[in-house]
Amino acid sequence: MLNIGKIDLIIFDFDGVLTNNKVSIDQKGNELVSCNRGDGLGFDVLRKLKKSTYIISTEKNPVVTVRAKKLNVPVMQGINDKSQTLTRLSEEAGIALNRILYLGNDLNDYYAMQLCGYSVCPFDSHPKIKKIASIVLNTCGGEGVVRELLEEIFQLDFLEILYKK
Repeated sequence: MLNIGKIDLIIFDFDGVLTNNKVSIDQKGNELVSCNRGDGLGFDVLRKLKKSTYIISTEKNPVVTVRAKKLNVPVMQGINDKSQTLTRLSEEAGIALNRILYLGNDLNDYYAMQLCGYSVCPFDSHPKIKKIASIVLNTCGGEGVVRELLEEIFQLDFLEILYKK
């Protein structure tokens, strides 16, 4: 079991982590993605525990902005070099890289994941990502990876944290 007390910052990729990595496009060119609502409670738990989170996405897309706003999570988009952005974020926040957990799924996450003390990926991640990840989840991207990370890996009790009377 991983100890959440050893982690000060959690970075999430968007496509393929918070989504199922599929996109639907309507006749006007609007992109639609599928996210898991259950992950929203996971972000509530992280806020309650005062854990910093960011979404870092290579894509620059309004759907990422809308979902991040709904989750109340800061987002950085259009990031081509995630490792450089991660290093800068670590320095600015005064957080050591070995106290950062990165949850990614594809090759654009590879080098950033290697910089962090902890790396996690969904079950359906690229084979090279699965090979370097500290933990490979049983859940596929967009199917509740945040919930599995918090409830199964960190063994956090959402009822106790969010709804204790």
